[in-house]
Amino acid sequence: MDLARETIDDSTREGIWAFDVPVMNRIERSVSLHPYFKVRPGQMDSVKALLREFVARAQSEDKLLYYEFTISGDIVFCREAYVGAEGALAHLANVGAQLDRMLTLCDVVRLEIHGPADELEKLKGPVGQFNPTWFTYECGVTR
Repeated sequence: MDLARETIDDSTREGIWAFDVPVMNRIERSVSLHPYFKVRPGQMDSVKALLREFVARAQSEDKLLYYEFTISGDIVFCREAYVGAEGALAHLANVGAQLDRMLTLCDVVRLEIHGPADELEKLKGPVGQFNPTWFTYECGVTR
């Protein structure tokens, strides 16, 4: 097996996701977004239905690494990562209508964006209005 290239076939999820992206490039260039939404009173059922729309839209994105929602009380957290800033921006364009609706049901209480400095720079203009906390990649282990 070529260690610099790997194809991932994740057929355990709805649909089949296949990536043919250099493994090291995919991970080292990844950008992750971590939004925390506080659901307004009485809106959780609407939010849960909307989460499924987000997931359905995201399945077609070729630069998506992972995308999932978790809930604790009235807080909804989205854990998501993309190959580079381009992948994150493509996602935001793809789910724009859903995000607009989400913001009528919830308030963003925290937004973190993690990644390499050069990739974060590409996001500062397009997502700066959300006032994220920027985390610059320093070091780590990838398997």
